[in-house]
Amino acid sequence: MHTGAIDLSLLERFWRDAPERSVLPNGLTILLKHDTAAAIASVQVWVKTGSIHEGAQLGAGLSHYLEHMLFKGTIRRTGREISTTVQAHGGYLNAYTTFDRTVYYIDVPAEHTALAIDILADAVLHSTLPADEVMREREVILREIDMGRDDPDQRLGETLFATAFREHPYRHPIIGYREVFSGVTREDLLAYYRARYVPNNLVLVIVGAFDSAAVREAIWEHFGSLPRSRLAPVHLPGEARQLARREQHLFEEVQLTRAGLGWQIPGLAHPDAPALDLLATILGHGDSSVLWQSVREKARLVHTIDVQAWNPGTAGLFCVSFTCAAGKREAATVAIQQVLARCAARGFASRLIAKALRQIAVGEINSRKTMAGQASRLGVAEVVVGDLDYSREYFARLRALTPADLRRALRSYLVPERLTVVSINPAPAKTPAPHRAAGRTPVTDDFEESTLVNGARLLLQRDPRLPNLHFRLLFLGGPLYESAGRRGATELLATLLTKDTQRHTAAEVARAIEEVGGSFSPFAGSNSFGLALEVLPTDCDCALDLLAEAVLMPAFRAATFEIERTAQLAELQEDADDVVTFGRKRLRQLFFGDHPFAIDVHGDETGLKALSPADLVVLHRRLVVSGNVVLAVAGDFLPRRLASKLRRFLARLPEGTPAPIASASLRSAGRGDFTEIQPRQQAVVLQAFPGPGLLESDYYVSEVADELFSGMSSRLFERVREEKGLAYFVRSARVVGLHAAMFYFLAGTSPEHQAEVLTEIEAEIVRVQAGGVGDDELQRCQVRLKAARRMSLQTNSARTMQAGLNALYGLPVNDWKNYDARIDAVTKDALQHFARARLQRTLRTQLVVKP
Repeated sequence: MHTGAIDLSLLERFWRDAPERSVLPNGLTILLKHDTAAAIASVQVWVKTGSIHEGAQLGAGLSHYLEHMLFKGTIRRTGREISTTVQAHGGYLNAYTTFDRTVYYIDVPAEHTALAIDILADAVLHSTLPADEVMREREVILREIDMGRDDPDQRLGETLFATAFREHPYRHPIIGYREVFSGVTREDLLAYYRARYVPNNLVLVIVGAFDSAAVREAIWEHFGSLPRSRLAPVHLPGEARQLARREQHLFEEVQLTRAGLGWQIPGLAHPDAPALDLLATILGHGDSSVLWQSVREKARLVHTIDVQAWNPGTAGLFCVSFTCAAGKREAATVAIQQVLARCAARGFASRLIAKALRQIAVGEINSRKTMAGQASRLGVAEVVVGDLDYSREYFARLRALTPADLRRALRSYLVPERLTVVSINPAPAKTPAPHRAAGRTPVTDDFEESTLVNGARLLLQRDPRLPNLHFRLLFLGGPLYESAGRRGATELLATLLTKDTQRHTAAEVARAIEEVGGSFSPFAGSNSFGLALEVLPTDCDCALDLLAEAVLMPAFRAATFEIERTAQLAELQEDADDVVTFGRKRLRQLFFGDHPFAIDVHGDETGLKALSPADLVVLHRRLVVSGNVVLAVAGDFLPRRLASKLRRFLARLPEGTPAPIASASLRSAGRGDFTEIQPRQQAVVLQAFPGPGLLESDYYVSEVADELFSGMSSRLFERVREEKGLAYFVRSARVVGLHAAMFYFLAGTSPEHQAEVLTEIEAEIVRVQAGGVGDDELQRCQVRLKAARRMSLQTNSARTMQAGLNALYGLPVNDWKNYDARIDAVTKDALQHFARARLQRTLRTQLVVKP
């Protein structure tokens, strides 16, 4: 395994390929970057206003409220026209709000870029904020606030910021406080909208394969007509220096402790910002990071631990977050502080600094894989940093850092008097348990497929547009291949394959991949599992060494096994703390009955506790064989040279072809209505029906049906959320096997509205069963699905996954090319037949999870 420092010349191509920046007379800033790597465009409007700019109404959530409202209607379009028009042209429309900005974006096939410009300009500059929509959306956001209260991770973050900041508006949640938000009027929204949503407070970012002349014309037509407006400055109070440690510990109905340590740090423009970023990467980025190795692997005090230097404005926090068993929080906190003290005294080895520099540089490369990613990077540079060339300066400052600089930063900022500690912990055991009742060249080449004598399959696709190389090794596996009483074994096996080998410890493996800025991760699903490894092209040999050792020489050491099993058990506890995830899992159990899919790939507590390293050795010998493997590779490589190396690796796999242990057919499933009581504020309603497996004839009909019942322009969403404001989210989803599947509906609502939401879901099913789907409705679904597939295949990672699964499941490797035709072949009659045959009330499993 070889390592090396990052060659920053790889970033020069991005710095040379600068966007075109211009400013209209009305003050609108425009960033254009032409890129023909995919026939996609991302159009984004960045409004330089967020929750910290709400002035006298801080804590009201005005920015977030407006984000919800701007697609509800304009002078020219109704809200439904906005969403249906975008969907009809294959686009994806969304928005988000942060402390300092609100971003609206449409990702769309490139030929419709001008339309995206028109719609975003109309929504951002000409929204009417209809009074009835203001009232309905208030109820939706109240549901969203309740969802946040039911999310321990979100509450932890809000508690940390509220405790660490006493003066700065960061102390207020972006969504606002329920009591303050409830008092917001339409007049409040209009006043804020008119004051902040002006051309001279906007940045328009467009990246993609657009027609330059048409785009410029559209920008002038739709954004250029409005005049520059007065823009009052918003005073942001500075945060006084913290003088003593602060703590806040909450005890609630959760199963796992979540904790956060935060130290006040200066903002992004401060000279020490790069040192703090590098320090965070060394301490807590990846499995070979200092805190991961010390506090998780050696001390075994935490399940997960992560470090981030968050400082987008004039002030920030250096955060260490972790999850652990309830009784280990204090010991973990002490251990973290001891590690920091040792680092402050001894400093950091040069190899740790080189590794972190490479990780940060590779992260910069990876952020530019898609059009949306590139547009987002440009938006951050312009709006958050204020300098498009900041990236070049930032890496120059990073490269100049010395071990002494890092020690100085650690000693200056990560000091006891600046520390804030918060946590959310399980309530005492005496609490009763819940009652449970029933410019580049587009990638167009196919993957080239070859099969070795031993049955192993190799797929190659060259894509030189980025200095990136992705390896994906796939095997059939999952619940159907697991022994009864040993559920969760596949995911644990995949995890351990990235850990110890017969030649290297887990820490050495993690260090090897992270020193080259790469990633090495497991994946596991209902039907398959495997390994994904991504590096720079120059580190190909390092990647192959790691992959070969992982697959051919795993060690399954008892100590590592216990660490990772404990972490997987902790994930089950974390899932149980989220009411939506709890509902999904319980629905699976009720629906699938004795079928293996009743328990997802994470397994259950009984099965995981019954596992031993010997069980994984047996599973590895059975599944990791030549007749059960597909290796898909995409990226920048020399095909002839790489192919020979890959074939030599695959030829070393033991021969064999495994068979499933359990039947793939759905023989027994629960029917009827069930209720679960959980100590939460919101209710979740779910309805499940038998769906088609991936290899069944009506699978693509289910694809269209899923789109029909989901999304912002679906009739179900329009009726339940937009018209009635009954739920924050409502949609359909699927659990898909090769021959068995569950098609289900879910919605998050208030307990008093649960029955009405279920009635609306049933009414929508009846509409489709009666043939009520219109031509335009079907066409919008088809266009959206085809565009989404095009967008999803922009990265080497996504393409290797798609091609690899096709080969693994017995489909043509390049079957993705037939996707559009199969979606277009779905008719209204097919949807009606699907709903009548599959979505019958007699086949339904209904679950209500409520307080």
